[in-house]
Formats: sequence, structure tokens, C-alpha cells
Amino acid sequence: MTVDELLKRLVDIDSVSPSLVPGAAGEREIADFVASWAREAGLAVEVLEATPGRPSVIVRTTRGGPGRRLMLCGHLDTVGFGDSLTSYVDGDRLYGRGSYDMKAGLAAALIACRDANVDSLAGEVVVACVADEEYASLGVQEVLTVLSADAAIVCEPTESTVAVAHKGFVWTEIEVVGQAAHGSRPHLGVDAIMRTGPVLVALDRLNAALRGREHPHLGPGTLHASLISGGREESTVPDRCVLTIERRTLPGETVADVERDVTELLASCQASDPSLTAKSRTTMSREPFETADDSAVVSVLAEVSGAEITGVSYWADSAFISAAGIPTVLFGPAGDGAHAAVEWVSISDTIRCAATLTATALRFCR
Repeated sequence: MTVDELLKRLVDIDSVSPSLVPGAAGEREIADFVASWAREAGLAVEVLEATPGRPSVIVRTTRGGPGRRLMLCGHLDTVGFGDSLTSYVDGDRLYGRGSYDMKAGLAAALIACRDANVDSLAGEVVVACVADEEYASLGVQEVLTVLSADAAIVCEPTESTVAVAHKGFVWTEIEVVGQAAHGSRPHLGVDAIMRTGPVLVALDRLNAALRGREHPHLGPGTLHASLISGGREESTVPDRCVLTIERRTLPGETVADVERDVTELLASCQASDPSLTAKSRTTMSREPFETADDSAVVSVLAEVSGAEITGVSYWADSAFISAAGIPTVLFGPAGDGAHAAVEWVSISDTIRCAATLTATALRFCR
């Protein structure tokens, strides 16, 4: 089976995350397919399923001798459907949910593992096909309890560049508390939505200040207001307004740094308006990731691919793998439409990606 044939088979399997879409198919069928394909290809297979219905599959080479272990990683799950589930080809583009994010990278990794499974292989190539990346990353965390490696390549889409960094994120909920009153007697109340206005202005100033520090591969950190809700009816002064913000963090920035910035911002707003009552809490966070440009796996992959070293804007499972002490890089094919209605990946780039991963594995493991 060629990489483009494998890609089409993977895309045609519904693996929408049930964490995102209640009642969705999840990873069961695609995990069974990957395990069956790998066994037929002469590879070793281990299935992990600590969370019922959310299986991950570890695929390993079975030939070769002593050497380093290279982990390739890709996720099995997707977000909800876009234009359609069934894949189709138009020129060099294969369309379908999950084609770009990231079944093309997964197909390339599996083909690379198969093609590197030769007697001359020094070491081991492992593919971690993980569940739940699109929500809580249960799969990669489970895999890391039983598997380590000398290096890892996460095959998320990077437009065939060698990505050595990505941002983290912190979600913060800010609650502004007011006092309800009848709309005809607003002087008896405290308008929580109005009091939120200066907070939003201060957040915009903080976002502008973040531009003063840039990462060489990622640019500046960012902040935006994601959600806002408040009020109960037209003729009542609102007693509550809840604002959710997302702060995208750079390597070296921590959750504590973000929490301190928000706390100081609210204190400044309250100093300007003593009637403002506000509190904040972190609801979700993920760490940023960075690997040195001169790391062994980066050097080998960059030499084999001839690609530039970059960073990517999104968060990925690479953060967990790197935090486990495994030098990690991202590399995957070009395309567009991740999480969008129309999603596609370049077939020729997916073929090149598989060949690059194979050559990198054979060179790195020796």
C-alpha cells in the first residue's frame, strides 16, 4: 500500500472526537485499522486503552540491531466534519476531514516505520498513534507512561519545515460582579457589563505590550478576548459579566506569569474604579515547547529534508513529549483547512514527507 492509498483509507474512517462532539465515533475503528495494517506490514503492535473507548496504538519495527529509538507521533482523532467525511482527490490535493490535521502526517509516519523495518536498521522506529489530541491529550500521556525514546518527530502539518517550537496557552476566566437593579433606577445598581469595559481596554494594552518581546521562531506572545456573557434581561442592570481570555505563551513563560499579569491588571483597574469588583481563575493551560536548533534530531531532519528551521503557531502533543525529556521536533506535509469546512493536504508533499521520515529514521537510529 502506498502512502497516498493509506492516507485515503485513514481519512475515510470517521474518527471525530467524542470529547468535542457527544456521541461521535472516536478512535475505535481507526485504531483497529492501524493495528491490522501494521501487523500485515510485519510490524509489532501494542494497543493501550486506559480510558474505555479511546484507544491508542504503538507500532514498532521488528528488524534491525542495537541503536537509538526514534518515536514518530500522530493523532487518530479529528474535530467535527467539514464539507464531508468521504475523501476525494482534485489534482495534487486530497480533501476530507483530518486529511491535513493530521492523517497525512500519520500515514507518512506509518509508511516510514514500514520502510525503515530492514535488517540494516540500527535501533528502533516507533509510531505513537494517539487518541484525544484535539481535546485533553489523553493518548500521548498514556503512551509516555510506557514508552520513551532518544528523540521524537511529531508529524503535525508544518508545510515541510522543521519546527522546533510552538506556543503554549492559558485560558483565564474573569468575573466582574455588579448589583442588579430595575432599569428605571440604575443608580441603585452597579452595571457589571459597563465595569468590564475598562478591563477590556487594559487587556488590549497588555496585548500591545506583549509585542515588545519576540521569540526568534514564534514572534510575540498574544492575548485575545474569547468569550463574554452577562445580563439577564433588557430592563435589569446586569449583576454579573464573565469574560474568558486566551493568552498564547512563549517558551520561558509560565502559567504563574500569566496569572500575575492578570492579577496586577485587575488591581490597577480597581484602583481607578473602586466600584469594580472582579476576580480571575485559570480554567485550562498547556505549556509552550522548544527544542534547540542544534539538537541531534533537528540536525539530521534538517539535513535530510533541506528544509528551514521554524516554529508553528498552534499547540501540539510535542509539548508533553518534550516535557518527558525527549528531544522533539515537528515535521509534516503542506495543506490547509485545519478545523475548517474545507480541508486538504498535498499528496506529493505527503509522499515526500514519508520518504524524508524514512531516511531520517535510518540515519538517526544508527
